[in-house]
Amino acid sequence: MKVIITGGAGFIGSALVRHLVRDRAWHIANVDKLTYAANLESLKSVSSAPNHRFFPADICDAAAMDAIFADIEPDAVIHLAAETHVDRSINGSAEFIKTNILGTHVLLEAARRYCSNLNDGARGRFRFLHVSTDEVFGSLAPGAFFTESTAYDPRSPYSASKAASDHLASAWYATYGLPTITTNCSNNYGPHQFPEKLIPLVILNALEGKPLPVYGDGRQVRDWLHVDDHVTALTRIVEHGRVGQTYNIGGRAPMENIAVVEHICAALDALRPSRRPRRDLIVHVEDRPGHDRRYAIDPAKIESELGWRTEHSFATGIADTVRWYLENEDWWRPLRDGVYSGSRLGLLTPAAPILAQRAGNAA
Repeated sequence: MKVIITGGAGFIGSALVRHLVRDRAWHIANVDKLTYAANLESLKSVSSAPNHRFFPADICDAAAMDAIFADIEPDAVIHLAAETHVDRSINGSAEFIKTNILGTHVLLEAARRYCSNLNDGARGRFRFLHVSTDEVFGSLAPGAFFTESTAYDPRSPYSASKAASDHLASAWYATYGLPTITTNCSNNYGPHQFPEKLIPLVILNALEGKPLPVYGDGRQVRDWLHVDDHVTALTRIVEHGRVGQTYNIGGRAPMENIAVVEHICAALDALRPSRRPRRDLIVHVEDRPGHDRRYAIDPAKIESELGWRTEHSFATGIADTVRWYLENEDWWRPLRDGVYSGSRLGLLTPAAPILAQRAGNAA
């Protein structure tokens, strides 16, 4: 297959590119504008492969997207390019609106123009896979699970921008017949993750003996999915998923944030002992504004329809992830020293009067 992957230098995107280039021998056109969270070092193992081409381009650039479609003549698009960090969206929502909504619109239109010139057979085989998040559903009650029919209720600028892009993909299927499929996944973890996210941030802070910040009481629940399991799910959906459908991808591993941090501390203590337990570094900090309390995905649809299953338990996956960061300082050290040192993002001090007014009105 010939596939355009957007965001292919990011965490999930690079894992997908490596898998499809090395394990499936698909021809991959990797489109990424190389923001702070992209890293070409994550593609080093496939950078010279004859079935991998890298295009440094922005999905908001319609002319560039049209040119790539014309050059590659793809059988599918897997759209991962997005701004993804909730805390950054709180401090600066504009880039999230631009990339996640407007960029998705540009890409859908480029795909529609391309498909309009295909013969019936090629048009019938084409797929546009839009990759999204479970955060579009908002916060769950205890004991509940997100399904494909859960109503959208986004609570952050990031999740709102992804919800909008999901609706665009669905509308382009319903209105224009573009063969879109949407996925909503739970929190990913694994090697090559940019160190602003919880798991790599905690690993690196703990290695350096720095405080391990836990938002609020730490009882927020997230459902954890190893990135390699996510990659196999996306591959299965491109090959066998039904157009116009949504598939939830989850690891069946819901866990409180505080428990995740404690797992990391235990794994580090076992692999690289220190003078005192790493859990002593845990500090509770001011919670994130609008922090969703609980996420958990029911992946029964993709399991029953497509026969997909996770291969990584959280216990083995987190130990392997910690081990990878211990063994690959040459990958993360430049990011830690030159791009993001671990400082807190997403605080709303300048907007405190607005929040106070809102609270007063509610009272």
